[in-house]
Amino acid sequence: MEPRIDVFNNAVAGAFVKRLNAASRVVVESSLPRSIAHLVELRASQINGCGFCTDMHSKDAAAAGETAQRLNLVAAWREATVFTEPERAALALAEEGTRIADAAGGVSDDTWDQVRKHFDDEQIGALISLVALINTYNRLNVIVKMPAGSYEPGMFG
Repeated sequence: MEPRIDVFNNAVAGAFVKRLNAASRVVVESSLPRSIAHLVELRASQINGCGFCTDMHSKDAAAAGETAQRLNLVAAWREATVFTEPERAALALAEEGTRIADAAGGVSDDTWDQVRKHFDDEQIGALISLVALINTYNRLNVIVKMPAGSYEPGMFG
């Protein structure tokens, strides 16, 4: 299986991805716990049907010490007992921020209140930015039909 275009060797798409990667550094360098970021990236990627990002973020999370049980339950986090209240708030924000078109009004006040309860302003800024970024990456990869399965943790630096 080959992608529709080689994003990395296309002048415009390659420059765009490089700028997205640079923007993602702000989130990585923030005080948002990386374990929560992995869960957010994985959940949004699942919702968007992005196999490439689902593969990448599940493998990166596992390499960082996330358990198989928790990774397997991300899609059913509401019914799972293995997630903390801050993780639940972040996952709710990821879902509602990803499904804006499905939910009139976007992110609910209840979800926002939970996010405010568990995260400081810097972390909230990082969460919002992360949801926007992962949705952008997902859309790019889904459009070009980026194949999934061959990602190795850390292969993009």
